[in-house]
Amino acid sequence: MSSDLVTFLHARLDEEADLARRCDADGCGMWTAHGHTVDLCQAEISGFHPTIALHVALHDPARVLREVEAKRRVLARHVLSPATGDPELPWENRDDCQYDGETWPCDDLLDLASPYGDHPDYPET
Repeated sequence: MSSDLVTFLHARLDEEADLARRCDADGCGMWTAHGHTVDLCQAEISGFHPTIALHVALHDPARVLREVEAKRRVLARHVLSPATGDPELPWENRDDCQYDGETWPCDDLLDLASPYGDHPDYPET
């Protein structure tokens, strides 16, 4: 599962970043909610329940891109060494996760993958 999980996570993050970029082609600014309306900078959409409007605005493309980059940094801290297949060697001076001898992938990577559990490409093992 190790390399399958990493490949899977990279693909999902690429998809999310691509979609976010396509939703904010002109970099217009932050999406906001006002009652039943969501201001997407390029258009306003109304008729939402206020809670749903807030949820939609929360998925502002700029915020999604920041979240994707944060997840990429977490993923980068958890890569296996290509030389030995070990999470720590030869990365002695790297700022990576503190591998404690448990089976890899660690719980952090499994947690990163868990929201995608219903995706058809989700690694089974």
